Amino acid sequence: MAGSSFGTIFRVATFGESHGPALGAVVDGCPAGLALSEEDINVYMERRRPNGGALSTKRRETDAVEILSGVFEGMTTGTSIALLLKNEDQRSRDYAKIKDVFRPGHADYGFDAKFGFRDYRGGGRSSGRETSARVAAGAVAQKFLQSLNIECRASLSRIGNVDASDLEACSFLIEQCRVRGDSVGSTVSCSVSGLPAGIGDPVFEKLDANLAKAMFSIGAVKGFDIGEGRRAAELFGSENNDAFYMEAGRIRKKSNHAGGILGGISDGSDLNMTVYFKPTPSIALEQETVTRAHLDTRIRIEGRHDPVIGGRAAVVVECMTALVLADALLLNMGARADRIRNFYGIE
Repeated sequence: MAGSSFGTIFRVATFGESHGPALGAVVDGCPAGLALSEEDINVYMERRRPNGGALSTKRRETDAVEILSGVFEGMTTGTSIALLLKNEDQRSRDYAKIKDVFRPGHADYGFDAKFGFRDYRGGGRSSGRETSARVAAGAVAQKFLQSLNIECRASLSRIGNVDASDLEACSFLIEQCRVRGDSVGSTVSCSVSGLPAGIGDPVFEKLDANLAKAMFSIGAVKGFDIGEGRRAAELFGSENNDAFYMEAGRIRKKSNHAGGILGGISDGSDLNMTVYFKPTPSIALEQETVTRAHLDTRIRIEGRHDPVIGGRAAVVVECMTALVLADALLLNMGARADRIRNFYGIE
């Protein structure tokens, strides 16, 4: 199966299935000498971990990361960092009734069409559980960014058409979904501060293009904006352009409609992104579908599922952003001959 690795220099490969014994990631290209511990990673895992609350599945996983290699005496060694996450609360029996049925809104049919069979226990590699390995790897990237005074943070901003700051309205909407056996879409906002200008490459390796690929690689993502995003299509150039000015000897922008990226390259202002998630496709309402034998049927999906994805997915957005930026920063070190000569002490 292709498509389980990501990045060029700061490179990540993930493995494992939702109902297998474990998931994990191997991080290559992380520089040596970076302070890193399991506790550093588990801070991010805790944000993704289902807690049984209104916004999450009832599946209980500790998601404690075990570092198998690449760290010695609390510091990265420059070699491959292997990270392991054991599955502890699988209930594969919940999926036995649908092993020969394609669930609406899921990857079941596509997987079956491509490979000739599928792991029906929670979706296998297409399960949202796969993102736990991304978060573990992304936590390493976050440590790298923090060492460069770059801060990346994502949070749930909307549930359906309700602002996430309106807790009462959100609770009411979630309760409506619970009673109906339904789910609802969500929006996650991500912001990066401290990213220097000049990161990213023109044409096919634009920073925003790679961020878009990273976001759309997350299951259930259906939309992605940088800065004004799709709203820019409704503006005049005089409204959308960000004016430059000088402040304390540095180039600044009076606005940030571009969201921190111009021509695929960072411009030194905050990088602002918005990511849109579809409703969780696993719902308790009866739905029409077909079987592998091409027979019409109806199903009710059982098991434990999030009524809304964005709450736990925010840290996934954050960590995928960190992976893209870590890779772009390392790639940028070879962009200018004068800086390469300076690094090697050549006049």
